[in-house]
Amino acid sequence: MSVIEITSKEHFTQVTDVPKDKLLALYFHTQWAPPCIQMNTVYQTLSQQHPEVSFISINADNHSELSEMFDVSAVPFFALIRDNTILKEMSGADPKEFVTSLNELTNGKSTGEGSQRNEQHNSTAPGDETEEQLNLRLSKLTSAAPVMLFMKGTPASPQCGFSRQVVAILREHQVRFGFFDILKDDSVRQGLKKFSDWPTFPQLYINGEFQGGLDIIKENLQEDPKFFENTI
Repeated sequence: MSVIEITSKEHFTQVTDVPKDKLLALYFHTQWAPPCIQMNTVYQTLSQQHPEVSFISINADNHSELSEMFDVSAVPFFALIRDNTILKEMSGADPKEFVTSLNELTNGKSTGEGSQRNEQHNSTAPGDETEEQLNLRLSKLTSAAPVMLFMKGTPASPQCGFSRQVVAILREHQVRFGFFDILKDDSVRQGLKKFSDWPTFPQLYINGEFQGGLDIIKENLQEDPKFFENTI
């Protein structure tokens, strides 16, 4: 089944009117966010591998009312729904969590050789990564968007006060950013400490370069109120 691109709120209501046992996959994206470019291809591929699932794509900028309905504060953002119940919400630049959740909710069922290859690729536990593989993944993650925040929790639900403050600062300065929830991947959480030579979180990257944590970001803004404008 191909991905359904939503054109209006009425269209969304229509395509989500499905039998109770039907699994719906929602994908919120924008044209300006680089992580969405890669995710578009991943999402399209998954729709071919799981024809039993309705894959729905929503431009978060064009359909702000739907974005607000699902409390979308950063893209890419995913929601898996069945019987009018949100079973899983996730966001960020790494598709691994979405693929894993999708396979779990479909009992691992999919079709085609491409699906089998994909499952084999994603079956590798993070702990099995070599240091070189982890550093390569971290390099890609830190450059996944012009501004990347590695935080505890999500922008909609920060799990520590420091992460909440950085999110507030970015929103105050109207900075569009991608994020990664380090609580979801301990390999990233531990590896990033060495990768950035910084022991705590949140960590902010701009154009792939480590900028610092909360205190340093505050200091940079005190020294240069246009810090984000001049750095991005």
